[in-house]
Amino acid sequence: MSRTGPPWLRPTVEYGPLLGFFVTYVLFGLMPATAVVIVLSIAAAAVAWLMTGRVPAMPLITAGVVAVFGGLTLWLQDETFIKMKPTIVQGLIAMILIGGLLTGRPLLKPLLGAMLPPMHDGAWRQLTLRYALFFLAMAALNEVVWRTQSTDVWVTFKVFGILALTLIFALAQVPLMQRHRLEQDSSASLDR
Repeated sequence: MSRTGPPWLRPTVEYGPLLGFFVTYVLFGLMPATAVVIVLSIAAAAVAWLMTGRVPAMPLITAGVVAVFGGLTLWLQDETFIKMKPTIVQGLIAMILIGGLLTGRPLLKPLLGAMLPPMHDGAWRQLTLRYALFFLAMAALNEVVWRTQSTDVWVTFKVFGILALTLIFALAQVPLMQRHRLEQDSSASLDR
């Protein structure tokens, strides 16, 4: 059983539930879209587990929070809970990253180290701090958007705005990674 699975698995697990949420929202509204995102998030985590023998942390956290807050939305018929979900997920990720930094472990290194160029630990700490602050800012921005805008605007922000801002932020980190890039053979000696 492959640890990574086929190339289509990761984008499907990460973005399939979001796409299902958006399409269902456009066709049927927020409550049906909430039910769909709960089912698809749990299904995505199950598919990841069946195909790789593990569920990546992000889809697992998202599925758990979606199940709780989406379930509250449907049970109480109150859209507030599903609108708070991005705030909770982004804030939780930020707190996990900050906790790792406080204990001397830049947690992005074990999560993304295989996908990014090798860097010394100081660069990993800096990158982890930047991501933690970004996730805190995104949590705050979600709060502002859902509390001040219509549901249509919030859904558009949730589906397209968060994704676009995350992509822009990730691209803005490329210079840091290039500045601190280590050669493969010297990375072990420089990390000591």
